[in-house]
Amino acid sequence: MRRFDQARPFLTLGLVLLAWLLVPTVVKRFARLSFYEFQAPLDVAASYGRDLQDFWAVRTRSNAELVAAARDLQRLNASYELRLQDDARLRAEITRLEGLLRLPSYPEFRPEPARVVRRDFTVWWQRLVVRKGNNHNIRVGSPVIYVGGLVGRVSEVHATTAVIELISSPGVRLAAAFEGDDRPVSFQGGINPPMRPAEAVIEFVPLDVFATPAAPRRLVTSGIGGVYPPGLHVGEVYQLEPSTDGLFKSGRARLDPRLGRITEVTILVPLDPAFFVPSATP
Repeated sequence: MRRFDQARPFLTLGLVLLAWLLVPTVVKRFARLSFYEFQAPLDVAASYGRDLQDFWAVRTRSNAELVAAARDLQRLNASYELRLQDDARLRAEITRLEGLLRLPSYPEFRPEPARVVRRDFTVWWQRLVVRKGNNHNIRVGSPVIYVGGLVGRVSEVHATTAVIELISSPGVRLAAAFEGDDRPVSFQGGINPPMRPAEAVIEFVPLDVFATPAAPRRLVTSGIGGVYPPGLHVGEVYQLEPSTDGLFKSGRARLDPRLGRITEVTILVPLDPAFFVPSATP
C-alpha cells in the first residue's frame, strides 16, 4: 500500500498524458489558441507598462540632457533626410531600368513597425512576440527587418499579437549570397543555447570563396524566391571548410548580437493580395 501511495503521482501523470494523446488534434489546437489569446493581453499590457515606465524615466532627465539629446536627434534627422533623397533617386533609376529591360518588379511591401512584447529563446527555437496581429493585417511568412538587417519571418498571427521566428532559429532556411557575389548559398539557423552568441550554418558555398575569423565575409539575402528582399544583411561568415563531397564548402556565420535585444521591428507586409507568402509554420 505504501508503494502504491508513492507511485500514485506518477500514475496520475501517466493517465493525464495518455488522455492528452487521445484527444483529437482539432481540440488540442483550439485549446492552444484559446490559451494563447487569453495570455496575450497580459503580455501586451506589460509591454505598455514598460513603455510608460521609460517615458517617466525620461521626464526625470535634466534640461541640459534633453537639449543634448534633441541636438543629436536633429543631426540624425538631417542625415536620414539625405538618405531618403538618395533612396528616391535610386528607386527612380531602378524603375527606369526595369522599363528599358522589361524586367519584372519585386513585390511591393508595406512596412508595419511593431513593438516587441516578449522574447522566447531556447535551444530549439528563438522567437519574438510583437503587439500587432490580425488587427493590422499581418500575414504569416512576411519578412521582418530592423536597423541591422533581417530579423526573421512571421510564423504565427493572432488577434492582437504575432510570433516572429528569428533567423538564428533552426527552423529558418533561406537563400543568401556573399556581398559582391550573386551566387546563392544555403543559410540555416543553428542550435543556439541561451546566453551565447547566435550562429548559423552555411552550405553549398563555391570552392573559390574563402572566409576566416580575421577576414570574415558579409552575407546578405539573395532575393531568390521573392519572399525576402535582396541585399538585407544576414550575418558574417567566419569559417569555411570543404564539404564531405568535395564539391562545395560549408561553414558557420556569426549573427548580429542585437537580435537578442531588439525592442522594435518592421514587418514587410505584401501589398499585392495575390502575392503568396509561404507559411512559416511546419
